[in-house]
Amino acid sequence: MIAITRYRVPGEDADGFAARMTAVLRTLSASPGFRSGRLARTVDEPGLWALVTEWDGAGHYRRALGAYEVRLEFVPLAAMAVDEPGAYEIVSSA
Repeated sequence: MIAITRYRVPGEDADGFAARMTAVLRTLSASPGFRSGRLARTVDEPGLWALVTEWDGAGHYRRALGAYEVRLEFVPLAAMAVDEPGAYEIVSSA
C-alpha cells in the first residue's frame, strides 16, 4: 500500500519543513514493513508538499505512525497537513 500525505507549507517555513520531514522519513524507514519513501514538492505551487511512502500493508503503516519516535517528530508537522484520505491500496502497477 502507499500513503500520501500532502502539506501546505508557507514559503518561510520551507527549509525547516524539509529538514524536519526528512527526519520523520528517516525514522519511518526503520519501521517494520517500510518499503520506500519520498518527500516531494510541486513545481507549479511550491507551498504544496507530499510525503509518499510505500508499505507491506496498512497495519505496518498505522503501527509505524503510532510509534513514539515517529509521533515525537511527526505530530508537530501535522498542523500543515491537508485533511484528506491518505492510505491507498495499490490496484495495478507497471
